[in-house]
Amino acid sequence: LPPLRLGSRDFAFGSRTYLMGVLNVTPDSFSDGGLFFDPGEAVDQALRMIAEGADIIDVGGESARPGSVEIGEEEELRRIRPVLERLLRECGAPVSVDTYKASVARAALEMGAHMINDIGGLRADPAMPGVLASYGAPAVIMHNKREAIYRDVMGEVISFLRKGIDLAVEAGLPRERIVVDPGFGFGKTPAHNLTVLRRLREIRSLGVPVMIGTSRKSTIGKVLGLPVEERLEGTAATVALAVAAGADFIRVHDVREMARVARMADAVVRDADRAAGPGGITGRAPGALGHPEPGAEPGVEPGADGGRRLDGNRLDGGWVEDRVNGRLDGREGGS
Repeated sequence: LPPLRLGSRDFAFGSRTYLMGVLNVTPDSFSDGGLFFDPGEAVDQALRMIAEGADIIDVGGESARPGSVEIGEEEELRRIRPVLERLLRECGAPVSVDTYKASVARAALEMGAHMINDIGGLRADPAMPGVLASYGAPAVIMHNKREAIYRDVMGEVISFLRKGIDLAVEAGLPRERIVVDPGFGFGKTPAHNLTVLRRLREIRSLGVPVMIGTSRKSTIGKVLGLPVEERLEGTAATVALAVAAGADFIRVHDVREMARVARMADAVVRDADRAAGPGGITGRAPGALGHPEPGAEPGVEPGADGGRRLDGNRLDGGWVEDRVNGRLDGREGGS
């Protein structure tokens, strides 16, 4: 895949997984609603996430949780504008805006936002593809559906995303500026969500980078029987599995912990030295793993102390982010 430029940074794919930190400036989001409604606290949280390893900050001004009240564009902009202004000045990292409204996207891009994350998949507002194309703005196209009814969940998700790519390209947005997201927790039952994660690699057939957001979602709560504040370990498992399935971006709330999970998973499934960062794992050139020094046991190399260490090769009541009234058998409810 060609690199994706966001602001002054190029995101090269294949050597590591990138983290998008979630910043909800809402009073009612399912996981952190109200915590960062104050602009100052929101900016502090963004800077904290960057220090912990976030590569992108995703600012959202409207909750997608079940039962949330849809807000107008003026209110959405009132919420995000002061945060966006400061972040674009101070944070030094690319900033994405999570919106399905073309007018909000246009205002955000005029301010300097680097990416639009559209949970409506370019379907909620017919003007969105044209706005993205006019700015050349990188876009995340997410799968969404009003009812969690499928004959072939992966076939339908991929078909929806392919059509979204076509809409963007026909409007004039270069294909290289597009990222797709299968919409874990949106218009799907827990069983559908688990299938999406299990078969995530199939989405790579679209030939564009893949993002997924499983963080704290109710499917994790369903499987483990845990409330939202106790879903860290379940999130970690899904992040590791997504990395193993080739996800390029992971959207998370708990950046510090998930950065570690992603880095470890990258070391297993990608080039371990590059995933490990400065200093690498072995001190040898990237790609040299699995080639022990002469006389050493395969897979084991001497440590500095003479010991041994191992090498290791939403939009309305039906577009739901976290509905929890469904059963895992996939016959009713959602996530």
